Amino acid sequence: MSPALLEAEALTKHFPVRRGILGRPAGLVRAVDSVSFTIDAGKTLGLVGESGCGKTTTSRMILNVEAPTSGAIRFDGAPLSGLDRDGRRRYRRGMQAVFQDPYASLDPRMRVGSIVGEPLIINERPSASALRRRVLELLDLVGLPERAAELFPHEFSGGQRQRIAIARALALSPKLVVLDEPVSALDVSIRAQILNLLRDLQRRLGVAYLFIAHDLAAVAHMSHTIAVMYLGKIVELGAAADVALHPKHPYTQALFSAALPLERQQRREEIILSGEIPSPLDPPPGCRFHTRCPQVMERCRRDEPPLAPESGRLVACHLYPAPAR
Repeated sequence: MSPALLEAEALTKHFPVRRGILGRPAGLVRAVDSVSFTIDAGKTLGLVGESGCGKTTTSRMILNVEAPTSGAIRFDGAPLSGLDRDGRRRYRRGMQAVFQDPYASLDPRMRVGSIVGEPLIINERPSASALRRRVLELLDLVGLPERAAELFPHEFSGGQRQRIAIARALALSPKLVVLDEPVSALDVSIRAQILNLLRDLQRRLGVAYLFIAHDLAAVAHMSHTIAVMYLGKIVELGAAADVALHPKHPYTQALFSAALPLERQQRREEIILSGEIPSPLDPPPGCRFHTRCPQVMERCRRDEPPLAPESGRLVACHLYPAPAR
């Protein structure tokens, strides 16, 4: 059995907080706390959770923008921490990103052909004719006409700009693309077009995705596996259909109860969570969700539940007995 394309093992990121004029240490923000997951070649892992749960910090570590406090990342079997300069360069080529705001992620002073071709110029230095040929291929791949290469980003709609960002991300034929809220800034009518484009590109190119989004219906539509995060921890991880249609963790149940139904006959009573998300500067003891959980038990306030097998997926909850060892 071949190893996963990407493996994250006990990935942790703590940010020191300083206060006062002298910047005295005042604690740690536990943005991501011992998170583990894998992404197979050509597959999509959806990462969901409320704002501040650690999704974007996780993606920044995967993109090598933030260094983990502890834990390990392996890409194609090679640990990221052990890569030399050439290895890091290959890692950046194999790992690209598409961000939330297509208005901010494209240089307004550059023509689209230059934007899409820039990664090729930096990494491969092709001839002018080869560069233009590849840029036109990429534009066609995302459904944009040849003349788009001569225009500036402001001459396109939001959905078209996101197509340009996708074309740029695919320029170096990456194995994994991090999609950080790729449709949340777009009109509802355009979102489905971009999501269907991404799925079509995955089928044609075999590219894998780390898909981060608030839109749970979009995550369920796009993903093969879903990981649910709460306050820096993964609380449920499993096949997308299982997690979306039959959630086990009380937090996952609340999330998907508020989402649009994924099946026409599906009916769910909406679960309203009380209280605010605790601060990652001072997370509660035991299960971090216990302060808002409608099914809280005494041991939840004391003992942190492990992420353990339950009904074909992994769940961190005391409602389910830990498997016998």
